[in-house]
Amino acid sequence: HPETVEDCHFLAAICPDCFKPAKNKQSVFTRMAVMKALNKIKEEDFLKQFPCPPNSPKAVCTVLEIECAHGAVFVAGRYNKYSRNLPQTPWIIDGERKLESSVEELISDHLLAVFKAESFNFSSSGREDVDVRTLGNGRPFAIELVNPHRVHFTSQEIKELQQKINNSSNKIQVRDLQLVTREAIGHMKEGEEEKTKTYSALIWTDKAIQKKDIEFLNDIKDLKIDQKTPLRVLHRRPLAVRARVIHSMETQYVDEHHFRLRLKTQAGTYIKEFVHGDFGRTKPNIGSLMNVTADILELDVESVDVDWPPALDD
Repeated sequence: HPETVEDCHFLAAICPDCFKPAKNKQSVFTRMAVMKALNKIKEEDFLKQFPCPPNSPKAVCTVLEIECAHGAVFVAGRYNKYSRNLPQTPWIIDGERKLESSVEELISDHLLAVFKAESFNFSSSGREDVDVRTLGNGRPFAIELVNPHRVHFTSQEIKELQQKINNSSNKIQVRDLQLVTREAIGHMKEGEEEKTKTYSALIWTDKAIQKKDIEFLNDIKDLKIDQKTPLRVLHRRPLAVRARVIHSMETQYVDEHHFRLRLKTQAGTYIKEFVHGDFGRTKPNIGSLMNVTADILELDVESVDVDWPPALDD
């Protein structure tokens, strides 16, 4: 850890890009940012600032207090979400809770209790909206348990813990629950950008359609789209235009105003906006391709193609 504010300023001078403020960060000097800066510093510049070996201290240290904490442990797995009324993380607006639970809490509450941990940090490979289900073999997630008081578990005990989580709610299910290292979590984040995701959407059109009106979508491959940050997430994402790829589409005619669309897309594609166009902020979109007004009624994530954490035998 940087010992003093001066050290941090020295680091910031070497690598101004390393320390950027973010909404949810208490300080710009996070562990990751400091490590990034230290990697960029030339050895001679570092030695000018910090002699090696360091100078002998002039005064004797006195111990004020000693505190013991256990290093964090990490648990990973995949979750399915079957509810269209469940956010991934607690949904709190102006200090007021909007929905009684979240995927994060339904999983973490049990882990906190069993590991007797002080707190936790939840992360996952992407996230789905409150009204979107995650099916297939689920979405990878990892949970850091801070200062746990119990850390040794047999694989049988972890399996029982998974069962306990699954028995406690019909809104989510967890699979492949396992202890992992901090380093392994990097695999989940690495896979996030370049991997593909498969979705199934129920689409409504204002004009009556026949089967032949949608079949052309099946032939479109690797469609490049430009997405201006959707209006609905503008309060928490910077305004930008993101180029994304729709790898393939597969249609299934339902009736004159409805069809199902299976999409394979680049990670980070906003699917709802690709369907309705978000007032022209996503182009092209299903509405513009078909020359109709289109809207999305239901969305399911069918697969998140990140091959981590390793699948476990049941």
